[in-house]
Amino acid sequence: MISHSRRFWIVMIFAGWSFDFLFWKQLLGINFAIFVSICLIAGITLLGLDGIRAARNALFLLPLIGFFAVMTFVRMEPMTTFLTISATLGLIAILVVTYVGGNWPRYSLVDYAVRLFHLYTSLFIHGILFIQQTRRQKNAASDEENAGGRWKAFWPVVRGVLIAVPIVAIFASLLASADLVFAQRLDELAEIFNLDRVPEYIFRGIFILIVAYFVGGAVLHAATKSQDGEQEWRFKPKLGFTEAAIILGSVVALFSAFVIIQFQYFFGGEKNIDVAGYTYADYARRGFGELVAVAVCSLVLLMALSALSRRADRRQQYVFTGLGVAVVGLVLVMLVSAFQRILLYEAAYGFSRLRTYTHVFLIWLGLLLVAVIVLEIIQRQKVFALAAVLAAAGFVGTLSVMNVDGFIVHQNVQRTMDGEELDIEYLESLSDDAVPTIADEYRSAPDSSALHKDLGRVLEHFANSEEFESERPWRSFHLAHSRAVTAIDGLDLPDL
Repeated sequence: MISHSRRFWIVMIFAGWSFDFLFWKQLLGINFAIFVSICLIAGITLLGLDGIRAARNALFLLPLIGFFAVMTFVRMEPMTTFLTISATLGLIAILVVTYVGGNWPRYSLVDYAVRLFHLYTSLFIHGILFIQQTRRQKNAASDEENAGGRWKAFWPVVRGVLIAVPIVAIFASLLASADLVFAQRLDELAEIFNLDRVPEYIFRGIFILIVAYFVGGAVLHAATKSQDGEQEWRFKPKLGFTEAAIILGSVVALFSAFVIIQFQYFFGGEKNIDVAGYTYADYARRGFGELVAVAVCSLVLLMALSALSRRADRRQQYVFTGLGVAVVGLVLVMLVSAFQRILLYEAAYGFSRLRTYTHVFLIWLGLLLVAVIVLEIIQRQKVFALAAVLAAAGFVGTLSVMNVDGFIVHQNVQRTMDGEELDIEYLESLSDDAVPTIADEYRSAPDSSALHKDLGRVLEHFANSEEFESERPWRSFHLAHSRAVTAIDGLDLPDL
């Protein structure tokens, strides 16, 4: 438990002030990574001073947290930014709930849900409980005497300040009359304490205290609730083997019929689709979202039946495993179909953000399904939660590393070189992540080609945008913006 309350709240208020200093009227940039670093260093240091050490497995989360925090100012594409921030906060939450115990790799999905819910409640109530405990300790007789002594020492300070203020004001007025530069500096200082900004200062002060309180709640939770006791959160199996087998068997039969049709019409090629009365583009456009939904729901169904159904002997376990593997195998075939549909989309209409997200998501969902098959065969179903966390981190990490907007530019330019039309307006709607790739493609295109002129127009659009021309303060420094500015400055763009 935290023993030094004054030190604790001073550090937490500093964390709240740093949030205000880094983010007030600032764009997202390096400030998020700095704030995350301040909170982690402050929390780990405070806990260490009270002899609370992090488990080795918990410390393994720090490199992942650092990676995603850094990516928030490396990539500017909106979805990548949202996911990297979410991944950073999510991993910090896992670090907090397992700080002392370090058993997060062995958590089940229920463990994650229950422990994260406890963390959520701690953010609101743990600070109040800590304040009440501190007050009870200070009500002891010895503490009351010490407190009285402190108050006696405090009142002379108050009286001294009240007497000094008018004296300093008089001298400052005389010195301002004697020197215009000094007078200007006093005016600038007075503007900071402008009465018109008092509501703003009040709001920011309250917000600093709120941030300090929530960060403090997380640190207190790590100190008192992250030991990872022996209790396991399990649902008592209530569903019989027969019912579970019928459910899985019915799903296998339905999925098998669907896959047979898929082989006949979709995997058979464009000719079979045309015979069925559909064009290739129409067939690709229909059902993609439904196939992904079926894959996700099948995964949830299998995990629920695995947790809630009883298997009395080894034979029943083998049957259940066989049906589960069959379901996942058929779902993988459906994912291949969905993946081919997204490839058709991309070939027919080019690449977009949504199609790129889906492209990457299908790959990681397929890997997760393969992991489910392996875990079901070796009877390690509880490790599924770890596999899901790693798959989610892999999905977000892939989007961060690949540079979604730069990937879109490169792929669409390649389509243009094969005779397709380039959507200039869509390229202009992308983030600064796209600019270095556009600049590279611009330099590679023949000077007299239409592609060269089109890419030049896109670069001119970025160069003349109001946000692009404005300078960012250091708190809002963003590597993607800096690289975009450098890429355009290195080009000799003609007037288009």
